[in-house]
Amino acid sequence: MAEYDLGASFIPALYKPADLLPIAKHREALLYLIETNAVTIVVGQTGSGKSTQIPQFLEQAGWCEDGKIIAVTQPRRVAATTVALRVAEEVGCEIGKEVGYSIRFEDVTSASTRIKFMTDGLLIREALVDPLLTRYSVVMVDEAHERSVSSDILLGLLKKIRKRRPELRIIISSATLQAEDFLRFFTKDAADEVSDTPTTDQIGSIVSLEGRTYPIDILYLESPAEDYVEKCISTALDIHVSEPEGDILVFLTGREEIETAVQAISERSAQLPPHSKSILPMPLYAGLTTEQQMYVFEEAPANTRKVIFSTNIAEASVTINGIVYVVDCGFVKLRAYNPKMGIESLTATPVSKAAAAQRAGRAGRTKPGKCFRLYTEESFRTLPDATVPEIQRSNLAPFILQLKALGIDNVLRFDFLTPPPAELMTKALELLYSLGALDDYAKLTKPLGTRMAELAVEPMMAKTLLSAQSFGCVSEILTIAAMTSLGGNVWVGQEEEKRRVESTRRKFAAEEGDHLTLLNVYQAFVTKGRKEGRFAHDNLLNFKALTRAVSIRAQLKRYLERFGIAVDESLSSYGTGNNKAEQIRRCLTTGYFAHAARMQPDGTFRNVSGDTVLHAHPSSLMFNRKADWVIFHEVFESGNKIYIRDITKIEKGWLLQYAPQYYQIRS
Repeated sequence: MAEYDLGASFIPALYKPADLLPIAKHREALLYLIETNAVTIVVGQTGSGKSTQIPQFLEQAGWCEDGKIIAVTQPRRVAATTVALRVAEEVGCEIGKEVGYSIRFEDVTSASTRIKFMTDGLLIREALVDPLLTRYSVVMVDEAHERSVSSDILLGLLKKIRKRRPELRIIISSATLQAEDFLRFFTKDAADEVSDTPTTDQIGSIVSLEGRTYPIDILYLESPAEDYVEKCISTALDIHVSEPEGDILVFLTGREEIETAVQAISERSAQLPPHSKSILPMPLYAGLTTEQQMYVFEEAPANTRKVIFSTNIAEASVTINGIVYVVDCGFVKLRAYNPKMGIESLTATPVSKAAAAQRAGRAGRTKPGKCFRLYTEESFRTLPDATVPEIQRSNLAPFILQLKALGIDNVLRFDFLTPPPAELMTKALELLYSLGALDDYAKLTKPLGTRMAELAVEPMMAKTLLSAQSFGCVSEILTIAAMTSLGGNVWVGQEEEKRRVESTRRKFAAEEGDHLTLLNVYQAFVTKGRKEGRFAHDNLLNFKALTRAVSIRAQLKRYLERFGIAVDESLSSYGTGNNKAEQIRRCLTTGYFAHAARMQPDGTFRNVSGDTVLHAHPSSLMFNRKADWVIFHEVFESGNKIYIRDITKIEKGWLLQYAPQYYQIRS
């Protein structure tokens, strides 16, 4: 557990005694409301202490008797881990004992855990095994205003569970005034419920806590910025040179922008005036490991100012000490699923007014602060009031698969907080049907559909894993599934090392594409890299990411063994002349047929219907390589191009062979 042996300064929150937090004076009122109401909605600014204190109040008030647990869900894994660490510190226990957390592929809990932090998606997965969530006496859905698909679905499930378990207490915490919507959702059908249930006015109540905030000066640009990333970098440096003490938090939209900015600050800090303080740039985004994310919470060295470049992770979920200045680029990357193309892309879109207010609020936590909005006041007035809920712009296939597995057959009648568009539902059902997870009556198939729902990977990869046995490549597909589930990059190396990165990659390159290259990297790592400390360093590989891949693979292997699928671990080295490589590519096609594309004479790709131009991402082996047909793992938009990543060559005939329900040849 050494990696969790964190200093007190590491704990992500204001390190003040809990009784100084605004929530402390509401303790008795809160406990009374939770005791007497099935649903309590807590409205409070980030920083009021609701995420860290409410679970402790409940535990002290006896809600964990008879071995029951208090569940606190978060939309993001960063928040689940950081808040759990903070609460464990306050309770005075080692993380994983009385206070623990559980996120996908990482469970830090034990038999003695009484307060458990987790992502919304993980609690939905637990409902597959225990549909009424009987282990829990209280479920607190934190940051519900973010309206992630998982938290919306979880609220619908909790509403169903409450009818069968009236003693379950549901707490919804929200930082914006969507409280009325949440209350209406839980009380709208209450009048129709059986008479022995409490009347509507006892079902739910709203309680408001004021956060501890200081005044914040909001400054706008006089004219729009041409390049917001460059403007963020220069604004951060201007603040550093001209403003008094205090760390800077800069909001950007994604990993590539953040890495560019961190690099630029490192380079330009050399030109700072000779007597000025040092500046320490740090990244914060979801693809970093838990340990890398924790660095931003450490105090800066003496005479140094931190500048943290973050995605919207830092908007609400996590609280970083010492932030006095916020720079808001005005954009956020949102998922946008195009059902016609079957492509989900991350697209930079203007933030909403609610999100802009959240961002500004991060500056006034410890003393008066300033928020620099890199857009005009006129632009601010035209922003939407709130972000469109994720359920209205996402690929719903993974969620519909889970609802079906939970026994909710008529997903169209499921009680959604905001119903998703019919087109998104139809597309998800079509994809699940063509993957073989649903039958002609849209019922979950057995065993394929139920097993796909149980595996902790998205449906396309789940189908690939479950098909691997018939292609004789279970061990290899397990590795590929683990390597593509990392969310981060397995290669390290700065921009200026591009040539070195390229030549290092060639050592592992498989001409068939990225999936087999990842397999080569993993096999080299487990045979050499774990024994020779320098292996990862010399080959520009991310040691932490690869170690995590080993752990993810072991967990996925346990799932398959539970399904009775044997995994032959005799590390078969497959050569290109060997049939194994083809079997792996065929197996990938059985899951990823919907992500197929054909290369054009100019080197770009087009999806099967031909209406979207796709570019191989520069990090892919297929960048500037020849291929006729390919399948790809992910697609995203950056700038004005749509990129595909993790690409493998396939044969056109395989698409017809393995997905006859999805593709037909036009005569």
